Amino acid sequence: MAVCCRGVRGATTADENSRESILQATRQLLALMIRQNKMEATDVAAVTFSTTVDLNAEFPALAARQLGWLDVPLLCTNEIDVPGSLRKCVRVLVMWNTDVPQSEIKHVYLKGAVQLRPDLSKLPPVDLDELESWIAQYLKGAV
Repeated sequence: MAVCCRGVRGATTADENSRESILQATRQLLALMIRQNKMEATDVAAVTFSTTVDLNAEFPALAARQLGWLDVPLLCTNEIDVPGSLRKCVRVLVMWNTDVPQSEIKHVYLKGAVQLRPDLSKLPPVDLDELESWIAQYLKGAV
């Protein structure tokens, strides 16, 4: 099968507009996207992050750097501020070079962002403590 560039979508919500909250929410989202799709940073073409206008305490792309994505091109932007839309939301679009068919890509929606795509939010409840342990192992190269 040929390698194509596929889009992998994800979104989550931060608890508050703070550096720590934005980075933790984004790091957990990316970790699940990596884990669910078995992504390698060397296969990622680029990543676009967007936030709602009420999240400006930190660039969410820093979470990707914290996960070791040092050579991946990253871009942050604001979402269109549509009245009544979800607040404190971080969205991610990973452009991934893979031979995985589009129908098998696992998009990840967490916390309040599940309402954005309930049709794609089929993950079992996420144990965030276990996920943080996985992130620690990932950073040590043990995953």
